[in-house]
Amino acid sequence: MWCSRTALGRLQKIAPCTVTGFHRAISTLPKVYVTRKVPPDGLDILRKSGQVQFEMWDSDDPVPRVELLKKVKGCDGILCVLTEKIDAQLLDAAGPNLKVLSTMSVGFDHLSLDELKKRGIRVGYTPEVLTDAVAELTVALLLATSRRLIEATHEAKTGGWGTWRTLWLCGHELANSTVGILGLGRIGVAIAERLKPFKVKKFIYTDVEPRPELAKMIEAEYVSLDELAKESDFLAICCALTPETHGICNWNLFSKMKKNAIFINTSRGGVVNQEDLYEALSTGVIAGAGLDVTTPEPLPTHHPLYTLKNCVILPHVASASYTTRNSMSALAANNLLAGLRGEPMPKELKL
Repeated sequence: MWCSRTALGRLQKIAPCTVTGFHRAISTLPKVYVTRKVPPDGLDILRKSGQVQFEMWDSDDPVPRVELLKKVKGCDGILCVLTEKIDAQLLDAAGPNLKVLSTMSVGFDHLSLDELKKRGIRVGYTPEVLTDAVAELTVALLLATSRRLIEATHEAKTGGWGTWRTLWLCGHELANSTVGILGLGRIGVAIAERLKPFKVKKFIYTDVEPRPELAKMIEAEYVSLDELAKESDFLAICCALTPETHGICNWNLFSKMKKNAIFINTSRGGVVNQEDLYEALSTGVIAGAGLDVTTPEPLPTHHPLYTLKNCVILPHVASASYTTRNSMSALAANNLLAGLRGEPMPKELKL
């Protein structure tokens, strides 16, 4: 439903003579399509702004592609989430009125940036507001994997908990360890800051280039990718998915890692070659892996990674806190409104 209809009905009851003028005013507002039922803070901003008329796919499940292509026709703005592929086909369907795309995500691998740039469409995204939530979840996933908590819970529930045994369910601890970070940005720094109290001995990282200012905050040393693999007891993947990082975590990397190493990915599934990861986990090349992201998503329930006790898989919930999701929604709405006004966005992706 277009949000202006409720207001129109209310106005019809109060002042019928003004309806025509009101309808004319509403029809001149920029038209926006919201591709998912986003958290309430963002919707409240759109509703109360009085600057747009918007329609929303009112469901927690993705809008069908056919419906999406139909609904974006003639829109001035789109507010989407990471499940929507914003490509040439969709932009063609939207037509020349489209000026602004606002995605409720920090990642943008679902966007055809070249197409957006070619058409002069501005893009807003939502970095920074999810840093704390992602860092917390990464630490939780790391601990759950390294201390074998999912295995332990299963054993307790299914009768495997018998007499105390000296090496039963033993895992690997953070104290005196080396933690490696692939892709040192805000999230990587936030993860390291949370791990420091666990008496980590050393932080190392690699990136497209050294990042001395960020590294200084956590006293991290810049190393090559090979050194990162060889030295890390725990390896956290925090890089963006780009053509350069696609499949970067493959057999070449896993084969160089320590046998007691724990691999954690909360970035994007595409940075990992999952067949190579399965081989490394199933043959004892590395000790364990914790994944919040996979390819595809959702990962089919029959996927071989689910058969491994040393692989913990979560359904992409790193940013899933009420505070963070509402902040993302609000930022996405403010990006959209600013873009439609022709003003600087709070967080704009420079194309």
